[in-house]
Amino acid sequence: MKRQVPYVNEAVADRDFKYYIFDWDDNILHMPTKIRMEHLGEDGAWHPVEMSTATFALVRADVAHYRPPSDGGWAAAFADFEDRPGRSTFIEDTVSAMERVEHGARPGPSYNALKKTLREGRLFAIVTARGHSPATIEKAVRIFIRYALTEDERTEMMGNLRGYRRWIDGVEKFGSDAEELDYYLGMCRYSAVTNALFKERMASDPIYREKLATATIAARPELAKEFAIRDFVEHVFHMLRRAGRLDRSVSIGFSDDDPGNVKAVSSYIRSELSKRFEGIKFVVYDTSDRTLSKGRKVCVSGQLNLPGF
Repeated sequence: MKRQVPYVNEAVADRDFKYYIFDWDDNILHMPTKIRMEHLGEDGAWHPVEMSTATFALVRADVAHYRPPSDGGWAAAFADFEDRPGRSTFIEDTVSAMERVEHGARPGPSYNALKKTLREGRLFAIVTARGHSPATIEKAVRIFIRYALTEDERTEMMGNLRGYRRWIDGVEKFGSDAEELDYYLGMCRYSAVTNALFKERMASDPIYREKLATATIAARPELAKEFAIRDFVEHVFHMLRRAGRLDRSVSIGFSDDDPGNVKAVSSYIRSELSKRFEGIKFVVYDTSDRTLSKGRKVCVSGQLNLPGF
């Protein structure tokens, strides 16, 4: 039997460069994972409560009325937000959330944006306050692909991936669909900012070591997201420069449902990233308002500064 020639979408060579950074919880999916906290009741006593990530985003700064469990602290509060030997709550909860969407539940505001990103074969990063390994988050993305994309959409994705490989990397002989998908997902970034290895890498960075030294505990997750975003922007820039493709429009979008993160990231982009990477268009989506289907859009632009990098 003659082997079928895989579809290669040559038209990707006419596209501009758009890349995306997504928060996961309540941005892509409404996950069932709960945070364990204690709440100061009207009786003056602290009582255990479980809350969603959306609720935690609203109350996390209210230290007068909410605190982590007295027995175990923050590690106990986020026990289900890290990998455990022999079990991954994140993968189980991702499957559960995807099945709910399959049965009509409303997904997160950036769900369709991630679908489109995958269909078009564009690079992306997942930046989450969880503590999972990059491999665990990549596995969750594979689950998303399996549930969210139809067979035709997966075929479209593979054609686009091969198109980019031919255009950017000069590849003529392609691997199997599984091999090409592995390559693509390996080019993306997965940052769980409370993961131990991520925190070690951030602490070893001279700039962020200094920032961490003066940051409050509440500000550290936002600072970690800054670091993860900078890592992805640098990754994209180096990739395009190596390929000699810095001759057209580049834009990078970031979406998050936590207003504190949105404010911190927007400030960081304006004060640092947009100056360092002049010409890259940075777009921030605040997806905290559930009445807005795609969130509120904020743009920061500049002109690419090649010599100063």
